[in-house]
Amino acid sequence: MLKKKKLLSLITPLAAASIILAACGTSEETGTNGSTGEEGEGATKLVVGTDAAYAPFESFDDSGKIVGIDVDVVNAIGEEVGVDFEINNVAWEPLFQQVTNGEVDLGVSAITITEERKETYDFTEPYYEATQLIVTKEDSDIASLADLKDKKIGVQINTTGHYAAQDLQGKTSTSILPYETTPIAIQEVINGTVDAAIGDNAVILEYIKNNPDSKLKSIEDDSFEKEYYGLMVKKGNEEVLDLLNEGIEKLKETGKLAEITGQEIE
Repeated sequence: MLKKKKLLSLITPLAAASIILAACGTSEETGTNGSTGEEGEGATKLVVGTDAAYAPFESFDDSGKIVGIDVDVVNAIGEEVGVDFEINNVAWEPLFQQVTNGEVDLGVSAITITEERKETYDFTEPYYEATQLIVTKEDSDIASLADLKDKKIGVQINTTGHYAAQDLQGKTSTSILPYETTPIAIQEVINGTVDAAIGDNAVILEYIKNNPDSKLKSIEDDSFEKEYYGLMVKKGNEEVLDLLNEGIEKLKETGKLAEITGQEIE
């Protein structure tokens, strides 16, 4: 477990300015982004941004609490390294900007590690393996990615599903319809606005499971490459990155990560 003095250096700049060290005699002081410093060792909070519209990774339960695989992973990391996490719903597009601006300490939202994203952000070691799936109506004759060449495709904007559709049809294709969330894209399949949607496998399968009357089917395609999710931090934020990687490694060693995600990952 890191000492309190070192943990305080991990907090976003705005929050750090409002924190008074315990040596000065303050029991607790809360920063502008929710980060806190408390008397004693290992008492600090890092702020997490997410898009809580991505079950089973993050979504709201009936009480309005953010729950899901990603939430469980982050909280388990916190238990391992002695850090509390405040998880805020900030939506998909703003999430990336808030990490860049330092408004949140890290982003977690089933974020695929890509070479393009690594130019702007740093990522932890992978904690989940995924791939893309196609979802369409049960009576559709669509059977592969190639069948979508001249079809209308729904995607969540700026996701790997969006990029896969662009690789197929071209970046300027007007037949690719980007939406704010994957569930909205799937709903537009049901509505008939698009012929199919492309999205992360676990999200599509979760949607179909939770909506058995939707009359949808999922389609695998070997041309979709394996993807790996990582926790995302501001470029150069090595202390937070090292802390998160330490927690992930411990979860892998104990088997807790596999217990949470339902899969083994190297």
